[in-house]
Amino acid sequence: MRAVDLIETKRDGGALAPEEIRWLVGSYVAGRVPDYQMAAFLMAVYFRGMSEEETVALTQAMAESGERIDLSGVPGVKVDKHSTGGVGDTVTLVLVPLMAAAGLVVAKLSGRSLGHTGGTIDKLEAIPGLRTELTLEEIRRQAERVGAVVADHTADVVPADRLLYELRDVTGTVPSLPLIAGSVLSKKLAGGADAIVLDVKCGDGAFMREEAQARELAETLVRVGNRLGKRFSALITAMDEPLGTAAGNALEVKGAIAVLHGEGPADLREVTLALGAELLLLAGEVGSAEAGRARLADLIAWGRAWAKFRELVAAQGGDVRAIEEPDRLPTAQQVVEVPSPASGYVERLRAHPIGVACGLLGAGREVKGQAVDPGAGVELVAKVGDEAARGEPLARLHVGRPDRVPEATKLVRDAYTIGSQRARPKPLILGQVR
Repeated sequence: MRAVDLIETKRDGGALAPEEIRWLVGSYVAGRVPDYQMAAFLMAVYFRGMSEEETVALTQAMAESGERIDLSGVPGVKVDKHSTGGVGDTVTLVLVPLMAAAGLVVAKLSGRSLGHTGGTIDKLEAIPGLRTELTLEEIRRQAERVGAVVADHTADVVPADRLLYELRDVTGTVPSLPLIAGSVLSKKLAGGADAIVLDVKCGDGAFMREEAQARELAETLVRVGNRLGKRFSALITAMDEPLGTAAGNALEVKGAIAVLHGEGPADLREVTLALGAELLLLAGEVGSAEAGRARLADLIAWGRAWAKFRELVAAQGGDVRAIEEPDRLPTAQQVVEVPSPASGYVERLRAHPIGVACGLLGAGREVKGQAVDPGAGVELVAKVGDEAARGEPLARLHVGRPDRVPEATKLVRDAYTIGSQRARPKPLILGQVR
């Protein structure tokens, strides 16, 4: 086979056989297909799409590109969660210890920032000393001992996704349904979980802007995932404005810490509890979502979820003092306020420009392999429905790249719409797919 032939077939709208997809993925991982040819293939898929059979084959080929995490010897129901990406989406940092506190086992493989969205691994690495590059045996042992582990995609597990993830980030091919499905599901296949809940984001800050698109992705993920032998369900959640009150790695860790203490942003808590309740249902632990939410709220109130988070951080070498005293977390050397141009109420706050600004300031990557600044990001002083006063700050920029401040300032300022009427809150949970 030749990569150029497969690229041309997909470019012209043809379908690839499973063995062709398996060959292409395997050859790319082995270094026999270069980045520029795989980038061309990704762009062809972006424009031409893939059939469900091709998506299943892509997912299997990616999952088979490396080893799998074997949790069969670990007692308890193994669960996992994946978000399709958003701005300020810190759910994983709260949900993983919360599920472990509920008696389930979570061995989660997470990613870094992608496009305008943040990455869980970048957020966790804002905690001084915390290791996310773990061996398969370290992941298994921590899952058994702590019940919770969050690791970077190791070189051994789904190496195809690590390579494709970075390439998609810098080639404009992130918002492709089959590529998203292959990325999400290959990690779930290799991660050893029995039941998986998917958080499919919808809105201005999501890769799927329209609810119909988000539902199509959710249905594809659940349908393909169930065909591959796992128990899947999905929630479609709103991402028109950022989740929580900050976008940026250390800033979001602080938000997660607040929620684990029973405080913090109400929207972050709401989405976390909804996803957690769905996992308890999938695991057969509760009979209704309401019962699941009540149980999880109790675990937060009793401090058990916070205790699990401390245990997870310590197990992965993180400085526990930095989460007990969040002022020890990395901070930006410069903070710039973005004032409101008028008095009134925040009528709209677009998530996408906030995410882009966050990346420009240093919290994300503009080229493959670029380091991030853990203290950089955007702090949201006002969100939809909040009152704004002319000249008072709507947001604060935590600056890691001073030369990008003018561009970031304009993005953040333009993300806000100030009106004369207080906006009604919109629902956070837009739908469910099982």
